Amino acid sequence: MLDIIMDSLMDAVKLLPFLFLTYLAMEYMESHMSEKISETVKKAGKLGPLYGGILGMFPQCGFSAAGSNLYAGKIISVGTLIAIYMSTSDEMLPIFISENVAVPELLKVLFMKAAIGIFWGFAIDFARENIFKMKPDDMDIRHFCEREGCHCEEKKPEPPKNVHHLEEKHHYHGILLPSLRHTIKIFVYILIFNLVINGIIGFAGEEALKNAALGTKYFGIILTGIVGLIPNCAASIAVTQLYLEGIIGFPALITGLLNGAGVGLLILFKVNYDLKKNITIVGTLYILSVFTGLVMELLI
Repeated sequence: MLDIIMDSLMDAVKLLPFLFLTYLAMEYMESHMSEKISETVKKAGKLGPLYGGILGMFPQCGFSAAGSNLYAGKIISVGTLIAIYMSTSDEMLPIFISENVAVPELLKVLFMKAAIGIFWGFAIDFARENIFKMKPDDMDIRHFCEREGCHCEEKKPEPPKNVHHLEEKHHYHGILLPSLRHTIKIFVYILIFNLVINGIIGFAGEEALKNAALGTKYFGIILTGIVGLIPNCAASIAVTQLYLEGIIGFPALITGLLNGAGVGLLILFKVNYDLKKNITIVGTLYILSVFTGLVMELLI
């Protein structure tokens, strides 16, 4: 039980820098961005899936958590969000390194996941705009702040005139506290969920998963896709270990890791209140990941 508590705490603590910096950036944007800058961000957003896929290659699931928050604030498109989710490596990279996996194979997995995420990200944004004629969401960070109850929309008292350093101190105080409130709220949410998931895995064990994965290779792809959706680093650990032990093949590994957005999915349901969109995003992520894995299985 102590191990479960410590593992859950460490999993949550590792996300704190990502969460805080993301919220700090969003608070800063909310208080500084003029209409002209907002339009620039929207135009640059067309390349969002490219940047999202590249940034998602960094280890841990911090960028998927950041992506969920940025999507909820309508800063990035759904295609960019999918690219981030698919590219995110979570615990795969540390495990590969600790197991002395050859560098070419490690890089192949990283770049393949990024390339797949970028491809599907652009495809989704293109289909939404040109086939389904859906307009991009207007950026609305202020609404996000109001919805989360951080009170960052409240007008701050005017600092004394001609006292520049007091003005700067007040400004950063004004964005630090809301950012900290956001971070603590999500941290507690993640910690509780991690305790539940790690407790189930700890007491039930992984043998049931391993035995189920011994079925057909196509069933293994479908199964690892489901496992990858678990919003916890244990999912990527399980999928990676099953691959290293020779229980599942490379297509199943890619499928599970494409779905392995870590706590990004958990945070998505916490900060984005459109349940229908959230379910659609998760369904799209799963279907595209499994489809990719099945195509790879047929081609390899």
